[in-house]
Amino acid sequence: MRVAVFGAGGVGGYFGGRLAQAGEDIFFIARGDHLRAMREHGLRVDSIKGDFVIHPAQATDDPAEIGIVDAVLVCVKAWDVPAAAQAMRPMIGPETFVVPLENGVEAPEQLVGTLGAEHVLGGLARIISAIVGPGHIRHSGIEPYVAFGELDRRPSERVERLRQAFARAQGVTVEVPPDIRVAMWDKFLFIAGVSGVGAVTRAPAGIFRSIPPTRQLLEQVLSEIFAVARARDIALPADSVAKTMAYIDTLPPNGTSSMQRDIIAGRPSELDYQNGTVVRLGQELGVATPANAFIYASLLPQEQRARGQVQFSI
Repeated sequence: MRVAVFGAGGVGGYFGGRLAQAGEDIFFIARGDHLRAMREHGLRVDSIKGDFVIHPAQATDDPAEIGIVDAVLVCVKAWDVPAAAQAMRPMIGPETFVVPLENGVEAPEQLVGTLGAEHVLGGLARIISAIVGPGHIRHSGIEPYVAFGELDRRPSERVERLRQAFARAQGVTVEVPPDIRVAMWDKFLFIAGVSGVGAVTRAPAGIFRSIPPTRQLLEQVLSEIFAVARARDIALPADSVAKTMAYIDTLPPNGTSSMQRDIIAGRPSELDYQNGTVVRLGQELGVATPANAFIYASLLPQEQRARGQVQFSI
């Protein structure tokens, strides 16, 4: 398949790299030093599933250079989705489909608003990975997993083609869930929980899950997200919170989320698209979200400072 990976960071670099390793025709859209390093030296991925290098790597910052593709994997930060949707227009043909792999749950609607419903799938990824240097990705935890599907839940030939491409890739588990929206909210339940609690405690998973009061906070955060999902008619199973807690208990003790790392480093983060989304949707639906509201309010000054909206020093 001819696939563009819009955003070659920890998620896009890993999954796009695995597809390229398997022989698919992959184009990376990146920028800055990361792009220059990929052009000169290829894409290096260090992984607990096996290291590899894609060289040469087809990489550019101009989607028009790529032209029409079969599929676009959208792997930018959640706040960049609207801009990415506009920028990818030169790659969108009549049969092109777009798969968002963001941490939030609202990217499909944002993409539909720009590209049209006929071009957009739902999707998600699970992995602990990050850029550790220009042209260099490190996958340090979690079995790499990707899932996608039609938003109306129908089977389709295009979904099956992409599933087969991922199935040929080493170091990737791929699935087409019966209801991709349920799957996306199941992932959101996990990521917003560990991101929010990890960011507010500034501790890795092995610590915040083992201290009883912090573990209780985590469970409350998950319970609120579950309640919001159910209020939105998302059919999460009744045992979703318990299963997510059990999954969190399997994470590497030093595991951290990208939102947590961004906040600790003073960079803009996905706070508004994770715990902030829970609070906003809870208000719209009349669902109380006090734990998520506490996390959001506690982290908001740092987020606004990172975005240049307020200035202060400590």
